[in-house]
Amino acid sequence: MAILKTNLFSQKQAHVILFGADSIDLDEDEEAGDNSIARFLSKNLFGTIPRMFRRADRFIYYLFITLALASCSPSAITPYPTYDPFAPVTGQAFTPAPPQPGEIIQPTKTPSGPTPTRAPISVTIPTRNPNSSFTAPTPDAPHPLPPPREFVDQYTVQAGDSLGSISQTYGITLEALMQANGLNEASVLSVGQAINIPPVVTDPIPGSKFKLIPDSELIYGPASIAFDLDTYLKSKGGYLGNYVQDVNGAYLSGSQIILRVAQNYSVNPRLLVAILEYRSGWVTNPVPANVDYPMGYYDDYYAGLYRQAAWAADNLNRGYYSWRVNALGTLPLNDGTYAPMDPTINAGTAAVQYFFSLFNDRATWDFDVSQLGFYQTYNALFGFPFDYDIASHLPVNLTQPPMQLPFTPGATWSFTGGPHGGWDNGSAWGALDFAPPGEAAGCAQSEAWVVAVADGYIVRSNDGAVVQDLDNDGYEQTGWTVLYMHIETRDRVQPGAYVYAGEVIGHPSCEGGISNATHLHLARRYNGEWIPADGNLPFTLDGWVSSGDGILYNGWLTRGSTVLQAEEGIFEGVNQISR
Repeated sequence: MAILKTNLFSQKQAHVILFGADSIDLDEDEEAGDNSIARFLSKNLFGTIPRMFRRADRFIYYLFITLALASCSPSAITPYPTYDPFAPVTGQAFTPAPPQPGEIIQPTKTPSGPTPTRAPISVTIPTRNPNSSFTAPTPDAPHPLPPPREFVDQYTVQAGDSLGSISQTYGITLEALMQANGLNEASVLSVGQAINIPPVVTDPIPGSKFKLIPDSELIYGPASIAFDLDTYLKSKGGYLGNYVQDVNGAYLSGSQIILRVAQNYSVNPRLLVAILEYRSGWVTNPVPANVDYPMGYYDDYYAGLYRQAAWAADNLNRGYYSWRVNALGTLPLNDGTYAPMDPTINAGTAAVQYFFSLFNDRATWDFDVSQLGFYQTYNALFGFPFDYDIASHLPVNLTQPPMQLPFTPGATWSFTGGPHGGWDNGSAWGALDFAPPGEAAGCAQSEAWVVAVADGYIVRSNDGAVVQDLDNDGYEQTGWTVLYMHIETRDRVQPGAYVYAGEVIGHPSCEGGISNATHLHLARRYNGEWIPADGNLPFTLDGWVSSGDGILYNGWLTRGSTVLQAEEGIFEGVNQISR
């Protein structure tokens, strides 16, 4: 059986064919042996990506394999956003200590208190002055940029890697990576293979210092609340205003597609609309030339507005959050050159510059990110972008409100995933994963309950996702919000409900996104920005504090002297956690 994963980062395809990866070939992985089988089974049991079993004795290891083989068989993977790294973050490893075991306790659905009156909007939205003249925004203080690599580095191939993902991680072109290793698009990698990472020779001319958009125009935050997307698009008379597409069995209009992508990825719909107009003219032209790939990403799998918009949002997020953690300083361009970024731009501008670097040679990229390029289209559609600036959308003294673990007292869950992407592979590492009690393999229906981590208003509940608004103003663009992902339709809380901490959200499942095992994906946002679980503001759940070591899904929860380590599976004394 072979399952091939399309490379998201290049129109060319180069795959790793491995057990336990998104691409699998059972015939070509004989050298990987039992460890590969373990990785494959662990992926299908307890998480969305493969990782080797660690720190388990041999008896538990073989018992687990026997149970898995008796209870599940792998199923084909439907391509959908997965959760991959965006930037390295330093961390520290710990020695695990055992938590207290418990039993499932059925929670009551009786409200803990009266439904509070809806609160006013918690963030002041700036009033736009339509007569204001253009004023160039003040440059940021110089941003620390990672220096370009001046030497040949080596990388050891891990399960799930592709040439595209490796080249993206190291900020080099796919062609440069293949040339440095004597590989081509049909090359097959193997776990443990050493890959040469060539040095980066940057262009002596730095990139544009012109600020394109404020940070608040990148995120689905407070400045987007007053934007009536559907009315706006219909008023423009273009192709997008009358567009309809079948998305997962439901017919959605152009505005519904843009809004869904904006909400899921937490990217401003105005920005998506402006890029769509700049790339294909869909907003104002009723008969555009390019109707299949309107964002300009020519890959058959990504044909149609929905996947084009999702791809664009994910890459905008990648540029934004990479800049946030000082992991972006040089952009590889289509002509094989590398453009050094100016240190005085802001994260929103860095995101747009990164997006256009995916298509262009140096001359075209310089134009697109100048005052004469994309900025002109944005300004023509929506006016001066910095009129929407909310300078304090992420306060320096921000603290997380009190949160509890997302399950009932006495129920022992498995901590299966450390910090990873909040949504898709471009966003901040804002999520943690937990698997419910029981030995069931794969996507088995669970009777366990996911409960609210805090008090709040349910603003969205569909397609496996539940979004809770903690400031109770009814907008997911403001204040603290919590994403509960992979919540089963059965018994799922409905929009409009006010839920107190500990009350029912629903059952964990595989609904929504790629998931080969029943679990909960938990993430936070503040004013629309994904908050990293391994950064300066970690998750704190009933006193358990999250941390990571810069490796995707590796993570720990620490409370006092007790430390739990994220593992895919059930390991007493390692990843078992209860309230």
